Amino acid sequence: MPHSGRSTQVIERVFLVGVAFRPAPLHGSSAPGETRSPAASLAELAELARGAGAEIAGEISQIRPAPDPAYLIGRGKLDELRAVLAGLDASSVIFDHDLTPTQQRNLEQALAIRVVDRTQLILDIFARHARTREGQLQVELAQLQYRLPRLSGRGVEMSRLGGGIGTRGPGETQLESDRRRIQQRIRGLRLNLEAVRRQRQRQRQLRESVPLATVALVGYTNAGKSTLFNALTGAGVYASARMFATLDPTLRAINLPSHRRILLSDTVGFLRQLPHGLIEAFRATLEEVRRAHLLLLVSDITAPDREEQVREVRKVLAELGVADRPLLEVWNKIDLLPGPIAPPAGAAAPLRVSARSGAGIPELLSALDSAITLDPAEPVDLELPHAAGELLHRIYEHGVVLARESRPAGIRLHAVLPHSLQKQLAMYRVNP
Repeated sequence: MPHSGRSTQVIERVFLVGVAFRPAPLHGSSAPGETRSPAASLAELAELARGAGAEIAGEISQIRPAPDPAYLIGRGKLDELRAVLAGLDASSVIFDHDLTPTQQRNLEQALAIRVVDRTQLILDIFARHARTREGQLQVELAQLQYRLPRLSGRGVEMSRLGGGIGTRGPGETQLESDRRRIQQRIRGLRLNLEAVRRQRQRQRQLRESVPLATVALVGYTNAGKSTLFNALTGAGVYASARMFATLDPTLRAINLPSHRRILLSDTVGFLRQLPHGLIEAFRATLEEVRRAHLLLLVSDITAPDREEQVREVRKVLAELGVADRPLLEVWNKIDLLPGPIAPPAGAAAPLRVSARSGAGIPELLSALDSAITLDPAEPVDLELPHAAGELLHRIYEHGVVLARESRPAGIRLHAVLPHSLQKQLAMYRVNP
């Protein structure tokens, strides 16, 4: 996808192709296997394309029992697509599926137009939204890992670029040179990212030396995680209705109702068929999810395919090895519902919030306070000297004072404090 220029914004018109594969029915059953709604898939693809700065020129879809090895879609659908494109001014065709290098090459030759697959589109969006040096390194690594196998079989084209006659040596020389440069760059990117991971690890070790629980927001892209993060922390991080508006992790400390402090982490949104190369490239970012004591799984309650989105998020969490991590489910955007909605039967009731209006935020904070077991807060009785103003300030900042009495010997307090602070104040502890 071309990016916007400084003076004139170039909007690329694209045509979308949705492809779903319905497996054969199970033995003894006449019902076909389940498949995702083509309409839902195309709607998501359209949002992704708009996130890449494109305008939708049209769309078609097909449900097949299996992908065609040469074109992904059937030959009849290929002819239909060619006829439709003849009457449009589209500059690219985007497939809602990954294409093999051979399929992509065959489609471009058959349609005489640039063909982009789902992974390529997502990588383009990530490249647009990566703001930090770390994010840019991770995106470039994923792009090069995608591109490397697609160099194979392009010797003829590269021979022309190299100026050789026919298909003689310069083509293969150029091909091997390109492959070697990409492999060298991939090695360099991995070294740079390893340095980033080491730096993150040092920062994490410093954080973990203090008993401070970390909670990670996870969810499908565009579920409203960044808006919820802002509502909980007041951080003012970038939030947008566009998919993948957040790529770089953000951590902020917040106070729970017990006055315990925790760290809240905003992370990249997940997606159906999230490219494996992206998961690998964003390992440093997703490490915040792996190290979290608790996960908040945020979903858009108004999304028509919300349940499938949640399944996809849980699938990625399983890939990250955190499927068994303590988790609270949060239904966001309740302000957009026409009426109440019943929770799923037999499941823990999800927390219902509106990150935009603030509805349900106090209940969410209370639920976090109850769910986090690290450094629990419990009642304690203390007697401080009258001159211990700094200690008194820390008690009010990190705990809840239930009763206070000024006595000749000092200030008597009945308070709820985290264990870490109680240990520091052990010498002032008294029996009730």
